[in-house]
Amino acid sequence: MKKKVIIIAEAGVNHNGDIKLAEQLIDKAAEAGVDYVKFQTFKANKIVVKSLSKAEYQKNNTGNSDSQYEMLKKFELSEKDHDQLKAYAKTKNISFFSTAFDVDSVSYLKSLGFEHAKIPSGEITNLPYLRAIAQNFDKIILSTGMADLSEIHDAFQALLANGTKKENITILHCTTDYPTAMQDVNLKAMLHIQNEFGIDIGYSDHTLGIEVPIAAVALGAKVIEKHFTLDRNMDGPDHAASLEPNELKEMVKAIRNVEVAIAGSGIKEPAQSELKNRAVARKCIVALKAIKKGELFSEQNLTVKRSGSGISPMKWDEVIGKSATKDFNTDELISL
Repeated sequence: MKKKVIIIAEAGVNHNGDIKLAEQLIDKAAEAGVDYVKFQTFKANKIVVKSLSKAEYQKNNTGNSDSQYEMLKKFELSEKDHDQLKAYAKTKNISFFSTAFDVDSVSYLKSLGFEHAKIPSGEITNLPYLRAIAQNFDKIILSTGMADLSEIHDAFQALLANGTKKENITILHCTTDYPTAMQDVNLKAMLHIQNEFGIDIGYSDHTLGIEVPIAAVALGAKVIEKHFTLDRNMDGPDHAASLEPNELKEMVKAIRNVEVAIAGSGIKEPAQSELKNRAVARKCIVALKAIKKGELFSEQNLTVKRSGSGISPMKWDEVIGKSATKDFNTDELISL
């Protein structure tokens, strides 16, 4: 079997700034069997001007009483928080991961020993950030929400120019809308990305439900990222477009099953397990009624039934017109 799909459970800011909620998210991600539980690392004053209003989906989910800066400030994780969560994840046998949203946070995550860097969709046009990512991390996952192909090309070239090897880049198709409507998924764009860049592909999902990530794996995704929460009804910008723990577990189970199902040779041939059913499922030529020795076989005295063994109906024309070499009872296998 090929290397398994990497499944990232995106906790993001669904901890609501509460370290205990963050630990509960780690618990649920570990129970679901994902590979990574991912948070977000940023300082609000370094990523947004204080006057910027919230995105429409953020207003819908959190109200319009505060600015984007004020909302994000509540979700900052301190260095102490990162250390605590990383240590806690280790006790749960799951890999702790985070996405940096500013250059200083890139360096900080590097100091935590992460192997991968995840570039969020909003940073795909941030050249100083892209340079910092390429200079600090060998393996990079790039999300492409809101981007057209030329913007993906520019980001890709920026990573290559700053030392990243092409084979160490995975590009995720993504639609940045929370939740994403099915008609806006355009999942085959993932294959367009693969054909254009010749690299591993994946999918970062914001739809409701688990169908699209599963379909993405069937199409060849090597990385799946999906937001999850303890409860979709919690206050916060991303809860409403996230999976709940049981749904996350079902998604992981389905993806692992699909991986096995598509891991065969690709050659159409009987599976070893089905060979035993040939004898009872396929039909053979038998006597439709009693046939005397010397009588000619015809469509009036022969038929085809499941019988365990005998002459294949594919040889029907070879049997018709031959003389019976002995008496045959009804339903008896024909022999020549």
